[in-house]
Amino acid sequence: MIVEDDPLTRKLLQTLLGKVGGYHVAIAEDGASAIKQAERFEPQTVILDMNLPDMNGLDILQKLKASYPHLPVIMLTGVTDIQTAVKAIQQGAYNYLTKPVQNDQLLITVEHAVERCELLNEMKQLRQKSGKSPALGRILGKSKAVQEVIGQIQKVADSQLTVLIQGQTGTGKELAARALHEESSRRDRPFVAIDCGAISENLLESELFGHEKGSFSGADRKKEGQLVLANGGTLFLDEVGNLPLGLQSKLLRVLQERQVRPVGANHSQSIDVRFVAATNAPLEDEAKAGKFRQDLYYRLAEFIIELPSLKQRKDDVLILAQRFREEACVELKRFVSSISQEAEQLLADHPWPGNIRELRNVIRQAVLMASDSEIQTDQIKSLLKLSKTAETASLVEMTVPAGLSLKKVGEIAVEEAEKQAIRNVLRATQGNKSQAAKILKTDYKTLHVKIKKYGLQS
Repeated sequence: MIVEDDPLTRKLLQTLLGKVGGYHVAIAEDGASAIKQAERFEPQTVILDMNLPDMNGLDILQKLKASYPHLPVIMLTGVTDIQTAVKAIQQGAYNYLTKPVQNDQLLITVEHAVERCELLNEMKQLRQKSGKSPALGRILGKSKAVQEVIGQIQKVADSQLTVLIQGQTGTGKELAARALHEESSRRDRPFVAIDCGAISENLLESELFGHEKGSFSGADRKKEGQLVLANGGTLFLDEVGNLPLGLQSKLLRVLQERQVRPVGANHSQSIDVRFVAATNAPLEDEAKAGKFRQDLYYRLAEFIIELPSLKQRKDDVLILAQRFREEACVELKRFVSSISQEAEQLLADHPWPGNIRELRNVIRQAVLMASDSEIQTDQIKSLLKLSKTAETASLVEMTVPAGLSLKKVGEIAVEEAEKQAIRNVLRATQGNKSQAAKILKTDYKTLHVKIKKYGLQS
């Protein structure tokens, strides 16, 4: 599908992809018709112009990805819009091309996008034929702990209960939330995920509730919030404990009344949304400490699922490693058919403090590094060593001024250890704060405050 408002450009792209590329091509001239065409044709790839008369390209991308998570979307942008294009990639776009587009480059990009779509569809069909839902298949294992979680998911999935998922960072809370959605009668409606710790407080309200044009400085167009985008489907609130208290009261009202009012709007609108929340810290303790509203906690915790750490499910390490190898081969277009026995032993013996996320990262990098069709011991050794370096920072020698109390010495030591750990992990992640927060098992907001406190911005 081509989404382009300029008639001449649209016609040229349609001719190129239809007559030269041999594709069946659907066209749309604005965002509204693009959404309708997607529902009608279910395209394998979308070419989406960044600037359209009725909607911003990023808003259309968001809507398409909410309904069709695996749909490859190629953004078309001007040379001056590169930063926006990079933002589109972060929000799930497959690729971006700058205008004027080179014909060969466009055809190759579309070909790769269609191949990716076909591979993902094949994997989905294989999982369905084996009698397992795609989402459950991704967290499936033979350990007793995981079987208990899967049983809980299957019991609660088709109910209207709000579910709270608790577990350490990297244990697969979003996978469990997606499994709940896929196992429910809402599976054909949107699954919308929002990380409450990764968005600044002043933007979070607009992100959740949306806003009217002119409702605040910079609101140059109307924006639909994630609550509305998830209508009919599931809204996943990751790290819900990071919600500011003011927003907690507004979310509580939404849960009670099933109505949402965008920022600057005069009227509310009804929504039909299933809520799933997640936290890496016991939310009940936060509520008792006064850091989280108790009434909202009880609304969110109508059903609680506790996810085990990977250390508690060692039997699943190699099962997950093989699944991540298969997924990485599709994603990276590499043929790596196995993991050597010695490498498997290294994986089985590792404590995995970063849980499933750490295992997935190691396997993806191993597939990328593999020089032949098998992942070797040396590759896993080097990757586990790098992972350990990023996970744990050694304490540096510290000179303590004389005359300080033991309590003050302890405070200085803690701050120095924190500062060194954050510095080391930022270096390991090449300044990626979101990834650093995950490695350090904290939320993005807390890490950002610490970075400012210790003067590590540069």
